Amino acid sequence: MLAELRTPSDKEFIQFQKMVEQVMGVYLPMHKKPLLNNRLSKRLAARQCRSFGEYFELIQREGEQAEHQLALELLTTNETYFFREPKHFDFLRDMVRQKGSSPTVLRVWSAASSTGEEPYSIAMVLREYCRCPWEVVASDINTQVLEQARRAIYPAMRIKLIPEELKRKYCRKGTGKFQGQLRVVPELRTQVRFMRVNLNEPLPQELGRFDVIFIRNAMIYFERHTQMAVLDRLRRMLNSGGYIFIGHAESLQGLSDQFDMVQPAIYRLKSTGSG
Repeated sequence: MLAELRTPSDKEFIQFQKMVEQVMGVYLPMHKKPLLNNRLSKRLAARQCRSFGEYFELIQREGEQAEHQLALELLTTNETYFFREPKHFDFLRDMVRQKGSSPTVLRVWSAASSTGEEPYSIAMVLREYCRCPWEVVASDINTQVLEQARRAIYPAMRIKLIPEELKRKYCRKGTGKFQGQLRVVPELRTQVRFMRVNLNEPLPQELGRFDVIFIRNAMIYFERHTQMAVLDRLRRMLNSGGYIFIGHAESLQGLSDQFDMVQPAIYRLKSTGSG
């Protein structure tokens, strides 16, 4: 009986749909109802709610901010892996090689870093090939995945695309209960700074400005007006001539005239459009 009651109605789904879009800018289409059911049913049981509507009312109450945040995180968690879309990392390698040595710090932001595979991949490339000081900042709205990223422990299937030489240098095999897992070495973990950032809100000034921003496979989940707003916020964080990397299923066409495409899914900010 309870299982049947926990199947979300269209009305209940729309409540969560509006909440997720308002807070995170992510649009959940109606065919995501099974995801809502799968991701939140355990929370309904834990909080003794007999319906999704009852659970929605609960997370709106004063004092339920933690449960509200947990529901958002459960609905927007996505998996990733190291060196996803390898050509992006080839481009980054060649870019930093051309830069040569310089006292200026090269700053890279992984703006939807999830569980950390992307920023650690970036850090491996920079540690190997960058001859100037560098910094990697990684952010996500989801506090749970940020904690996983800081721990930097991954199943072996996530690291298949790491080049063997880099894998030997920067990953350690787990033993005992961590058998079949790997952990990023401490000297790399300390060079990535993780922080919580909501791209759907004004960006914190403490982020500073960047030479490269990775925002891959994130904007595809936003509605067009949100994409334009997020892209404008990111543009203002880029140094003149800086690069933005997006997913191969994404495009900046029609979203901004401030970028030139360098190659598929890699754009460069026009020098006159950095203000």
